[in-house]
This record gives sequence, structure tokens and C-alpha cells, in this order.
Amino acid sequence: MYDFNYEVKDGVATITLNRPEVMNALTLEIYAQLRDLFETLRYDDEVKSVVITGAGERAFCSGGDVHKIIGVMLDRDMRAHVEFCRMTGALVRNMRLLGKPIIGALNGTTAGAGAVIAIACDLRIMADDAKFAFLFTRVGLTGADMGAAYLLPRLIGQGRALELLMLGDDVDARTAERIGLVNRIVPKAEVLPLAQEWATRLAKGPTFSIGMTKTLVNNEWTMDIGSAIESEAQAQALLMMGEDHRAFYEAFKAKQKPEFKGR
Repeated sequence: MYDFNYEVKDGVATITLNRPEVMNALTLEIYAQLRDLFETLRYDDEVKSVVITGAGERAFCSGGDVHKIIGVMLDRDMRAHVEFCRMTGALVRNMRLLGKPIIGALNGTTAGAGAVIAIACDLRIMADDAKFAFLFTRVGLTGADMGAAYLLPRLIGQGRALELLMLGDDVDARTAERIGLVNRIVPKAEVLPLAQEWATRLAKGPTFSIGMTKTLVNNEWTMDIGSAIESEAQAQALLMMGEDHRAFYEAFKAKQKPEFKGR
């Protein structure tokens, strides 16, 4: 069905890019399949959280396949180029619009489009020997690709974002953690288990409130402070009337652990 591995267990969907022989490089088909999958996941009640990782030990994702994308696209006209770039951007848009947490398990090199997919995740866990690189200017393209110029400054600030997007230099794991590019760095063998642990914890939590948190963080990027506070007031009032909040209160009174239902 997909040109990557996909499985769902205990409310966690795990996507594994599975072309380790080419450092999990993306093809036109994989881009389109990921774009459509993240749209479909909006309506899949079985899935509460998502993990995306790469097969093998070398890479999370090295970006677009040089031969199967660059080699192919250079023979196409301008309209086809625009359609392709809109498709890759739609993947990131669908990731950000998904009201469920996405965790990037960055098990190795995270470069080019792979780096943008990583920053489109909500949380990132990186192998301590891995590297990040926004390669676009190194191949004669703009560093502003797939939403990178929108997302990256919000993660690490405009100055650092411009440094990475303009120079295209490799960023080692410790630097990535220090500047806020990733949430955790751990030994390679611990990357996916920790990502699964976080995803399972989120899947068992108050999923509606977690999704609302992601939505508000996304929406408030373009709001003034007054609009943001009012938006949070309305959202919080709704959540205070939800079943999960009541479940917390009843469990608190009974000195028990609450069981959340995502409502």
C-alpha cells in the first residue's frame, strides 16, 4: 500500500521510511503517500499519536532522491515544478494541521526535505551521533522550502534559522539540542524506544486537550496578545466542561489515577 512501513499499535501510528540503501531518500510517490496519509489521519479515530522514523542506522531521511526527483524534475516544465513544490509543502501543512502529536525519531542523518519533515513534527528525539542539515542552498535552491522559512525561525529564532538556511552547514546533535532544534538527544538505540514511550503516553492521555493545545499553538503564531488570550479563554472553557477534566476531578477525590477518554 505504501512505499514505507506503517503500523498502528496501542493508538500509536509508526511511519518508517524504508529505503536505507539510499539513506531513506524520498521519491515522488513517497511524498504523495505521506501527504495523503497525514490528511487521512485527521479522521482515523484509532490513531492518537504518530511517530516517524527511518530504517537502518545511517539516516532518518537524507531528503529527496537525487535521481528519482532531481533527475526527473529537470526534464519537466515550470508548471510541473510548481505542482511538485506545492505537493511537498502540502505534506508539511497536513502534518501541522493534524490535531494529534507527531514525534520525530531522528535515528541518523536528517537533511534537506528530511530536516523540514523533522521540524514539522511536534517533538524531536535525535541520536547523539546524528546530524541535521538544511541542504537547499548547497544544491542551488532557496533555503525557504516546504515551510522551512516559516517553521525554523519559530523553533530557534530568526538569526540562527538564517544561518542554517543560508549556509546549509551540518549541525551536530549537541548543538541541535542546545539551540532548541530537538527536544532530546540519546544513544541511537534509544531513539525509537523513547519516541514510542512518549507517543504511547500521549495516546493514553487526554487526547482532545492535547490536540487543542497543538491547534492553539499553531493559531496563535499569527495573533496579537489580546486575540490569543481570548482564544485560550474560549478553548479552556470548553475543556473545563469536558469529560476528561471531570474524570480528573473524580479520580482526585477518590485518590486514584484518572482514565482519560479523549472527550
